[in-house]
Amino acid sequence: MAAPALQKTSSAKKTTQWLWEAKSKGGEVKKGEMEAFDAEAVNARLKSLGLNPVKVKKKPYEINLPAFGGGVTGKDILIFTRQFATMIDAGLPLVQCLDILGSQMDNPIFRKVLFQIKAKVEQGSTFADALKEHPKVFDELFVQLCAAGEVGGILDTILNRLAAYREKAEKLKRKVKGAMIYPAIVLVVAIGVTALLLLKVTPVFAKMFGDFGSALPGPTQFVVDLSEWLQNWILHLLASIAAFFFTIVTIYRNPKGRKVMDKIMLKAPLFGPVLRKVAVARFTRTLGTMISSGVPILDALDVTAKTAGNRTVEEAIYYVRGKIAEGKNIAGPLSDTNVFPSMVVQMIGVGEATGAMDAMLNKIADFYDDEVDTAVAGLTAMIEPIMMVFLGGVVGGFLIAMYLPIFSIAGAIK
Repeated sequence: MAAPALQKTSSAKKTTQWLWEAKSKGGEVKKGEMEAFDAEAVNARLKSLGLNPVKVKKKPYEINLPAFGGGVTGKDILIFTRQFATMIDAGLPLVQCLDILGSQMDNPIFRKVLFQIKAKVEQGSTFADALKEHPKVFDELFVQLCAAGEVGGILDTILNRLAAYREKAEKLKRKVKGAMIYPAIVLVVAIGVTALLLLKVTPVFAKMFGDFGSALPGPTQFVVDLSEWLQNWILHLLASIAAFFFTIVTIYRNPKGRKVMDKIMLKAPLFGPVLRKVAVARFTRTLGTMISSGVPILDALDVTAKTAGNRTVEEAIYYVRGKIAEGKNIAGPLSDTNVFPSMVVQMIGVGEATGAMDAMLNKIADFYDDEVDTAVAGLTAMIEPIMMVFLGGVVGGFLIAMYLPIFSIAGAIK
């Protein structure tokens, strides 16, 4: 009866984080941390790596607070992918790579994830299956490509492609954010300055003008009335703004609402063309990377749709996938969606006919990356003077309105 109980206790044993210090054959002191069942397992692992253990101790308990911005960032994944690809390409074993990268990882959340993946691989799981257990860190694109790399024995090549893909994807994301953030900052500053002038400065002038006892010029009276209205309704105005943004967020979280919002965004006057170019670049880059890595076209389109970032584009890709499953080529259904430019459809059709669709997709992606650069630069160049004129007009108009009565009084005195 004792044996089953002993076996149950053993199977319930959990791994622990261990801090280790060891010397290499050349005498170099190395430090790191490792997830294992006990100190003996750590020592055995270090010896198998050609290291002579010096000190092994349990890692002190630490509280991992969520990192600002959501834990593991795209930059963390990018750096990990590039370093991981270099190590695999150099011939290091998979588990050793994960151990080294986990030990030197600054982000505690990502470090824990890497050690959990390493433990799964040590237990016999494939690398892709271990990644699949962390969908918030490694998306389906990453998992599918790593699975293809493991099956084909070209994991190092796949990781290098993934690193190149993520570098370009992050660069594209930064461009779009830059185009959005700049006008938003200028607009917030303009609203803040206007509110400050109306709430703090105008009442001082209004009191001074009231002592004059004469009628105010039209522009001045308008600013004074606007100031009084804002003072009386400021809380209602702030509540309305908060309710508006809450409504937008609620609509966007609803599948039908997001579909409508995404469609509107693609047709928006200023940002629509930029977002459409971004969608094309992302679609072609993702699909080209997956096809060149040996992923079947239907699986590649499924993953590409999920990572499209726009419901209108996602539905278009699923439509194309359905038509291909029925035996049709890719160019015809792409043209039917009216989402992708005709040039893109024709180039993909040529790539499909010549058997070089992956190369053609990557060429299209490079072209549209440059197009996004040009569009963002043009958008910024157009918005900047508009925002400056707006801000200058608000401040200048306020100053003129406030000084008009003073000029009138000065003229009357003469």
